[in-house]
Order: sequence, then structure tokens, then C-alpha cells
Amino acid sequence: MKSLKVASMLALSLLLVFSATAQKDKSKRKSPPAQVTKEIDGTKITIDYSQPSKRGREIFGGLEAYGKVWRTGANESSWIEVSKDVEVEGEKLAAGKYGLFTIPGEDEWTIIFNKKWDGWGAYEYKEADDVLRVKVKPSSLDGVVEQFTINIEDSGDVILAWDQTQVEFSIR
Repeated sequence: MKSLKVASMLALSLLLVFSATAQKDKSKRKSPPAQVTKEIDGTKITIDYSQPSKRGREIFGGLEAYGKVWRTGANESSWIEVSKDVEVEGEKLAAGKYGLFTIPGEDEWTIIFNKKWDGWGAYEYKEADDVLRVKVKPSSLDGVVEQFTINIEDSGDVILAWDQTQVEFSIR
């Protein structure tokens, strides 16, 4: 009887270890991790996020409600790091690492840089921790972008694209 308990405990321990190991392999998630880095005029910009897929769903105004804070990706909160002080849409942002959140809207989006960069989703988001908010206009795409994507152009423009929506903001 004692050996059965020991065997059961060992099996449970191994299951937990394998489960924890599988969770650490983020590439196997439905929304895999992604990172984009660009150096512009001596300033390194890095954005770390996860890439959810459309999978036939209505995205903005559906899965991601208008007027509600979005983690700007999936899984853990997305973050952005700038190695030097920059201007985002003409507003000053000090060098550092920030949570990258957005508030989607039909006619206007709010791009948010928040002190809290290491949470899960937007569950721990607090407006009081916002360092900077800028407003930008979304545009419609002719085609569908299946997987959420963030790109940094050589100009410093950051482009968020998913479904048939694109949002762009400048970092200088």
C-alpha cells in the first residue's frame, strides 16, 4: 500500500514537472510570442507581444470591445522598451520599459504606455500607472491580417495590424 502511495506521488510530481515545462515553451501556444526590435538613430526600440489569430471571429468591436483597455496582443501584457528618451506622436516618453496597452475605437484609438509591464493581460492594468497616452486614427485594410502583427518601420513608425484594421503611431 505504501509503495502505491509513493508511486502515485511520483507520477503526480512528474506530471506537474512536464506540465510546467510545456507551459514554459510559449511557441506552442495558440497565440505564440513575438518580438520586434529596431534601432533608429541610435535608439533601440523593442516590442514584445503575443500573436492571437482571427480564426473567423469578429475582432474589433467583437472579441476586443471598443472603448475597453486591450493588452495589445494575447497572454502576458505586451511591453515596449526604448533605450533613450523619445517622442511618441510628439509627446515625450523617457527611456525605459512600459506596458503597451490600447483602447480600440471605431474612429480613434488610444495608445497607452504604462508603468506595469509584466502582468497577465490587462487584468492588473491601472490608469493611475499610465505614463503616456496618445490618440491615433485607425485605418481599414483591403485584405485580412489573420495573425496580429506589430512592425517597426525604419522611420520609427509602429504599425499594429489585425483583421482589417491597422493603427500606426510614431516614435522619434
